[in-house]
Amino acid sequence: MNTKDILYELRTKNGLTQDELAEKVFVTRQAISRWENGETVPNTETLKLLSKLFNVSINTLLGSPHQLICQCCGMPLEDEIIGRNEDGTLNEDYCKWCYADGTYTYSDMNDLIDVCVVHMVNENFTEEQARSYLKQTLPKLDYWKRYEELSDNGQFEKFKKQLINEINGLNIEGMPKVEKLNALVGRFVNLEYRLPSGADVKFLDDQTTYLGIQLEPLFGGERCFGVLANMDFILISTYEAEGANPELVLFKKR
Repeated sequence: MNTKDILYELRTKNGLTQDELAEKVFVTRQAISRWENGETVPNTETLKLLSKLFNVSINTLLGSPHQLICQCCGMPLEDEIIGRNEDGTLNEDYCKWCYADGTYTYSDMNDLIDVCVVHMVNENFTEEQARSYLKQTLPKLDYWKRYEELSDNGQFEKFKKQLINEINGLNIEGMPKVEKLNALVGRFVNLEYRLPSGADVKFLDDQTTYLGIQLEPLFGGERCFGVLANMDFILISTYEAEGANPELVLFKKR
């Protein structure tokens, strides 16, 4: 699709008239009309406003001329998994797992490789092949090439260690000690819990990236422990395979 068609589709899908869209991005109705007729395209600053308004990347607004790749893990990027800056705008250089709310979530390449390998291994790709590929590919990506410039001098790692200590200090019966926390996007782990009142509740935001991990219980059984946390809370639950029949163990505000 061309930019003119994309803008028309986004405007009508969101129930906006040309006048209403013009007001939101500080241009005239005539400018909107020229965009949708293909006579002109929005300038860079207006594209940023449109990206934030419609929650799509500038790359999408321009008709996807480039294949976006996460510059930390190498994953192909679609709008749904692009990371966000601190102000909520999309950062088209990273995925949600590697960059969340203006924070880089990996400072150790080996930790990232361990996480990625689990998702790459299949009948055509062995663990050894996956590790070899990542060890060759990741150092070529912008984040790792510019790590000294882009990193936060270990501040996020300190925060993760603090969280781990807090979680382990809860001494949840049957749950092993947490050794590490990985970045997890809300919509993939946002389980629905039944409260004693009978209400069904979800605690997460599908668009937010959290820290968490799945753990096998110390004493066996079919239910796993799920740990999720951020700066505001710690959530611990148990569930069966594929997140079935989740039960809330603890929800603690920090």
